[in-house]
Amino acid sequence: MVGTTRTLDGWDPECAGCWQDGGQRTACRNLLISMSCLLLGFATWMVWSVLIVQMEQVGFPFSKAQLYQLPAIAGLSGAMMRLSHSFLLGIAGGRLVMAASTLLLAVPALLTGLALRDRETPYTTFCVLAMLSGQGGAVFASSMANISGFFPKRMQGMALGVNAGIGNLGVSLMQFTVPVVAGCAVLGALTGPPLPLVVPAGGRAIGSPLWIQNSTLMWVPLCLVCGLIAWFGASTLPPHTRTAQLPAFLRATWVVLISLVAAGAGLYLLIGLGLHWLIVLPLATVFALLAMRYGTPAAVRANLQRQFAIFPNRHTWIMTLVYTMSFGSFIGFSASFPKFIQDIFSSGADGVPLVGAPNPFHYAWIGPLVGSLMRAVGGWLSDRVGGARVTCAAGLVMLAAVIALAIMLPIALASADRLSWFPPFLVTVIVLFICSGLSMGANFRIVPFIVPAQLAGAVLGWISAIAAYGAFVIPKILGQHIAAHTPERAFFGFAAYYSICLALVWWFYLRHGGVERVDRQSSA
Repeated sequence: MVGTTRTLDGWDPECAGCWQDGGQRTACRNLLISMSCLLLGFATWMVWSVLIVQMEQVGFPFSKAQLYQLPAIAGLSGAMMRLSHSFLLGIAGGRLVMAASTLLLAVPALLTGLALRDRETPYTTFCVLAMLSGQGGAVFASSMANISGFFPKRMQGMALGVNAGIGNLGVSLMQFTVPVVAGCAVLGALTGPPLPLVVPAGGRAIGSPLWIQNSTLMWVPLCLVCGLIAWFGASTLPPHTRTAQLPAFLRATWVVLISLVAAGAGLYLLIGLGLHWLIVLPLATVFALLAMRYGTPAAVRANLQRQFAIFPNRHTWIMTLVYTMSFGSFIGFSASFPKFIQDIFSSGADGVPLVGAPNPFHYAWIGPLVGSLMRAVGGWLSDRVGGARVTCAAGLVMLAAVIALAIMLPIALASADRLSWFPPFLVTVIVLFICSGLSMGANFRIVPFIVPAQLAGAVLGWISAIAAYGAFVIPKILGQHIAAHTPERAFFGFAAYYSICLALVWWFYLRHGGVERVDRQSSA
């Protein structure tokens, strides 16, 4: 193996000699940089799950439906931009993509912090900023596709699980730290004056100051530092581009802008024209793919055409559905969990605030934390017993959890002692997060065994892009059903979807003759 920090030649992680002769050290260095950048991406993407609670607390004049829509917008944008990140490695290489993407995270974080200083900031401004923050969710696709090439197949479950698990941990870290930094002038007078609370929150009285702008401004210096570390410390794998950096950056930027335009068009159809998301999401996705395929320079089109070979493969579509069950649930419930706690357990059926109501910020971070940690466990466990087995076992528990929530919530809402239902609700949701984490790690372990090696990275990027729609769909569905006082219908719908996904995993990958079983036996 020959190469420098920036470029690698003769890279073959399956070669035991090369792996021992510096290969493992190179792979681990890139993994460390990748998961740090990915953590910041998730933190800046999912910050809207906390912001919408804080915005209501300081009196931004937006309805509950409008507030729920902001993390949904960020989710839609992140998913759409993942479509472009699924194919960026072949255009610009892992090092450039990782560094530039992380540096760009600072832009929406800075602009959102400035907008949060004034309650008169228009709602449309926050919609645009939420859309721009989708960049944080988009980096997952390129990050996972990149890291998969650094490790031998026998270790990919562990490597991908650690990369994604630490990255997903950004959600929990954000939900834990943001309320702390927003509660004091941790950044000094540099960020501007606080806004007073208009309702009591977290044991703080009306009129107490809240530096809500700190919730996003705190990430700006971290993104800049990690972006520079990626630029000087990460490597580019041999299959990826070796063109000059500036042309590569411009080509990649053009592809990303196409997906951002598609996201904007989708949001206009959803918000401006009021079309149903089941119509808009497929239209926006097809538009983005066609625009990338035919609206890019010739060199980019040739690369994309090679990677578009993933679409005729039926396993691409099966794993898209399955990973949407796993990651879509994780990210969707992460985005809506704080507001969901507030809406269900902060007041009674008569709208009167409940004495002793739980503070959403005291609990919201727990689910994403355990889900993120379990992702690495799911990858490790799948390396030993198989990804399909872990997916089915975890999926069955997820199915039981959403059915339990569907039964529990109507009883809790009708109960005179609603708060007594909060402990079982919290435990059930945490179980759901744990199993979604296990399933996420297992899903990515399945992919290398069911698609050709040269397409595995593109498949991982694609399924992660579509699954990210969960960050839009779940808050949207929950917001609508909470407003209609029928949250159980949402969870019964999730149960039906989980059942379909589990049937697909069993039929194609777990039963006798399933693809993954055959590959495990032939490689034994």
